[in-house]
Amino acid sequence: MMVATLKRLIPLSVLLGGLFWAPLSFADLPGIPAFTVQPGEGEGIQEYSVTLQILALMTALTFLPAMLMMMTSFTRIIVVFAILRQALGLQATPSNQILLGLALFLSIFIMKPVLEEANRVGLQPYLQEEVTSLEAVELASEPFKKFMLGQTREDDLALFMRIADVQYDTPQDVSFWILMPAFVTSELKTAFQIGFILFIPFLILDMVVASVLMAMGMMMLSPIIISLPFKIMLFVLVDGWALIMGTLAASYGI
Repeated sequence: MMVATLKRLIPLSVLLGGLFWAPLSFADLPGIPAFTVQPGEGEGIQEYSVTLQILALMTALTFLPAMLMMMTSFTRIIVVFAILRQALGLQATPSNQILLGLALFLSIFIMKPVLEEANRVGLQPYLQEEVTSLEAVELASEPFKKFMLGQTREDDLALFMRIADVQYDTPQDVSFWILMPAFVTSELKTAFQIGFILFIPFLILDMVVASVLMAMGMMMLSPIIISLPFKIMLFVLVDGWALIMGTLAASYGI
């Protein structure tokens, strides 16, 4: 099931890469000289050119990592995982690759309804040649816009609207260029709030261990060395990974 989902994501990702170029009208862009061919003496020079559509599409594909962070749940998840590792006192376990993999596949799980809706309203009509490429990009962007608006705080949205000096009648009219930074700001706020709550039980355990060691006169012994196995044991006993992932999924209404 996951492999099939990833196969559907590849063309959808390419299509959504055009989001950054939707304001441009590719039909009006001129061609650029690619190479020159001179078939024979006296026959003149023939010039071949490629349109800037290809150049724009290849450039848009470089924005896919940024789109993953700015339009999905990835930012909140990876920040919470990083804070959790710091709270446990583990500097390199789990490794960055493992945390990134967990965050990526959990993001796919959370974003699955949004991706399926974008595929239904944008990609499939485009593949069936019912809409143009720019129309498909606009249609596919609507589910993402709805998701982002649902997770963005009003004060964050108002902040970037005030910075850009623009006003919109309804939230649905908000431009992607305003919505994206507001969405990421809200995601960071939520991630740090969740991280603060995660830190509290481990901080209390560190304080208890430090107090016990000081009462025993073992002031030269680092409390972290003693509290680390207890924090790991506590995290395992309460089924911490399932709780964390369940909480992150539930924070998006899943």
